[in-house]
Amino acid sequence: MLQQDNRLRKLRDFNLVMKHGQWVNGRFLDIKVLELAKNQNFFPKKEDPESFKKQLKLAIAAGLKVHKSAVKRNRVRRQIREAIRLLIKDNLLKIGFYVLIVAKKEVLDKNYAEISAELKLLLSRGKVLKA
Repeated sequence: MLQQDNRLRKLRDFNLVMKHGQWVNGRFLDIKVLELAKNQNFFPKKEDPESFKKQLKLAIAAGLKVHKSAVKRNRVRRQIREAIRLLIKDNLLKIGFYVLIVAKKEVLDKNYAEISAELKLLLSRGKVLKA
């Protein structure tokens, strides 16, 4: 499970990512990355800008296009969440980013190791992974 402060939950944050973020596409996962330091004009007015740009928040989406069965979609989400949790635990992700991870239909055929490798590749291409 991701910690509360690492979850992207507010609608305004999702809108910020969707409007100003950059897509990084992979074979069976896509991520949309928003670097907060480069988008200070769009920060909420009530937030302190210095603390706001030092956040790392992530969200995982596996919609009905992945599979009709909620069991299979939830399995995909759990595997992605565990890979992210380990990256955060090992301090391999930079702060100052909002990341939305979107699963594609092809992810159902993949095992955990393949999902984790794809996620690391996409995060490094999105400049979220520490070198």
